[in-house]
Amino acid sequence: MSLFGEHAAGWLAIGAVGALADRKRRGQWVTAAAGVAVAHAASVAVKRVVRRPRPKDPEIEVLVGTPSQLSFPSSHATSTTAAAVLYGGLTGKKLTPALVPPMMVSRLVLGVHYPSDVVAGSVLGGAVALVTRRFMRRRRNRG
Repeated sequence: MSLFGEHAAGWLAIGAVGALADRKRRGQWVTAAAGVAVAHAASVAVKRVVRRPRPKDPEIEVLVGTPSQLSFPSSHATSTTAAAVLYGGLTGKKLTPALVPPMMVSRLVLGVHYPSDVVAGSVLGGAVALVTRRFMRRRRNRG
């Protein structure tokens, strides 16, 4: 799960597949995938401002590599929440409960985040997704 969420690559790939498979709503899939990319970029920007180091407890074995030593917010939680909200809206399925908690917990189990990192990441991803959905609705309503 962690590898799938690295740099939001798995979620962006799903957006691309959706755009290719659903010709009628291709633009919506592309916009949703762009929202996932923006959410990921926003989390990276916040990391660079906050500069919180990742947990370093000798009792905890880190089970995965990380692209940076910065922890807050969790980019995995950010992009996963954005993808769940946006793609769930396009598929008509409630993806958030099935995808977000497992990704959040996985980042804690892997030893690379504090609980506040994953919560903040999820909130950030949800906020970006809501703005993206509003944009998508306005665009659809214009014709």
